[in-house]
Amino acid sequence: MRSREPGLRGTIVVSVLPWLLLGVLAGCGRADGDGDADAQGDGSVTISGDDVIVAELNWTPPVPRIEPGEEAEARERADAALRDDDLYATSESAIPLYMALSGIEGQERAAATGLRRARARLLVLGGMALDEADTGDSIAGLRAAHAFAAVARHLAADDADVVAYLERVDDSDRLWELNRNAERALQAGELGESGGGALAGFRAAAALRPGQPRALQGLAAVESALIRRAETSAGEGDFQTASRWLAHAMTIRPGFATVPDAERRIERMRATRIRQLRDAGVAALPKINGVVQARERLAEILVIAEPGDPVAMDLRERIDRAVHYGDFRPGQVFTDALEGGARGPQMVVLPHGGFMMGALPGDEDADDNEKPRHPVRFERGFAMGVREITVGEFRRFVDATGYQARAVRRGFSMAYDERTGNFLRRSNVDWRSDYVGRPAGDTMPVLHVSAKDAQAYVDWLTAQSGRRYRLPSEAEFEYAFRNGSSERYPWGEGTPPEGAGNMTGALDRSPSGRTWGNAFAGYGDGYWGPAPVGSFQPNTWGVHDLAGNVSEWMADCWHATYRRAPGDGSAWFNPGCRDQVIRGGSWASSPVQTRASWRALAQVDTTNARIGFRVVRDL
Repeated sequence: MRSREPGLRGTIVVSVLPWLLLGVLAGCGRADGDGDADAQGDGSVTISGDDVIVAELNWTPPVPRIEPGEEAEARERADAALRDDDLYATSESAIPLYMALSGIEGQERAAATGLRRARARLLVLGGMALDEADTGDSIAGLRAAHAFAAVARHLAADDADVVAYLERVDDSDRLWELNRNAERALQAGELGESGGGALAGFRAAAALRPGQPRALQGLAAVESALIRRAETSAGEGDFQTASRWLAHAMTIRPGFATVPDAERRIERMRATRIRQLRDAGVAALPKINGVVQARERLAEILVIAEPGDPVAMDLRERIDRAVHYGDFRPGQVFTDALEGGARGPQMVVLPHGGFMMGALPGDEDADDNEKPRHPVRFERGFAMGVREITVGEFRRFVDATGYQARAVRRGFSMAYDERTGNFLRRSNVDWRSDYVGRPAGDTMPVLHVSAKDAQAYVDWLTAQSGRRYRLPSEAEFEYAFRNGSSERYPWGEGTPPEGAGNMTGALDRSPSGRTWGNAFAGYGDGYWGPAPVGSFQPNTWGVHDLAGNVSEWMADCWHATYRRAPGDGSAWFNPGCRDQVIRGGSWASSPVQTRASWRALAQVDTTNARIGFRVVRDL
């Protein structure tokens, strides 16, 4: 309520009948012409009727006429009027009668009691009027509250309850003005998303009277207006602007479903447009200059899509696959069907690209055979076995073909001897055996296989699947080992992080308590000997155990240096070569032998407990 001083210090004249107030409280609500502001479903507010608050009110008590001898009867009329909530409107109302009685000798005490009761009831009714004004958006209720305030101030301006009521009326006046001004700003399109305007007004009203329906409806209307702007922008294809409008709207009523619902609608519009562009790009790919057209559609998508949009990524991948991968995509994991219903090894598609192969400059552990460092580039991607070939996978090959592996034919292989800590020749050890010569589980990496055994397996896979399988080239192995890095080890330098792989660690212990003489300080992986394939985390390209577990046969013949090595990543063959390359550290390799560029030679018929293999496949 506006007043020159707190507590209705203005001068006003109004009289509202209590029965009229009760009618307001019972059903006034949002009747036409009462000055309410209606929130529309389209985000606007319509202001109707006279919503101006009378700023200054004063009550002039009606003067009853009480003849001598009628005092008792007048007191009974006053008490009856009080019971009927007829407090002040006429000379026959309770307060005027009590006031008149208070000036008659002998009636002062009864009149004072009646006035206190009437004032208390007045404040109760005034509170009800304010509730109606604040929660029911009733200007009639606010005006009635002003009338009650004028009477209460006249009776006891300094009474604490009256002062509290007058202050509440002032707050309700302020609330009404805030809402009215905010509604007018909303109608003018001054939403205030950047400060001020309708949003600031409704927020101030909601802060003044938390939960006040009119302010909350106003906030909802501002939110709706912002959403409407967002949808208009989205319909014009301007999704960035739409997102900005929605971001403003989201701050208004956090936790309500309105903005998330609008976001979903706009996202459906965005998704529809993106899918249309993607479909046009996909349709263009098989055509002449189709890649160029598809890239144009992709550029349009990237303007409107959120970062990482899956449809945009799909088109990008399709374009990339068409150029580099055929029907696959980088990172795709797959298995090929084999004859008889079996599946081949699990493969992962590695990205095309280039890297510098060989020892890093300044690597004091590097041998000459790791040099010179030279560029290698893969124009097409390729698939590599996610894990090393297992005993179970090799068993399927042997069972299907009757193949006699090298160690089976000669009756021995090199196995680890726990007693001496060395690798010794042991009879009856072959691909079915573990690192010490005991029967190996099907999930263990196959050991005791020669390069020729590994080649026989990939030849069988090729025949079974109709796809070209082969042993990795050195370049492919190092490329996968580095997986985009240029460090000596996959983790960089120093002690491997926990779970990095099955390598020699100073914390490792053999069954009899042996330790490694040359190992990674402070590291232990829980295994002495190979671990089941895939026991440790893969690298970022999804390949397990490149740095450890078992060393692996490569397709390349051994060459003492990289001079004249192929630059396209293919294997370096020499007809009839007797020595092939092995790569990758094993469970028993020193830290130097675990480096990305480390390489060694072995005769093609070599079998032992440290060498296994994995396969690659052309796309």
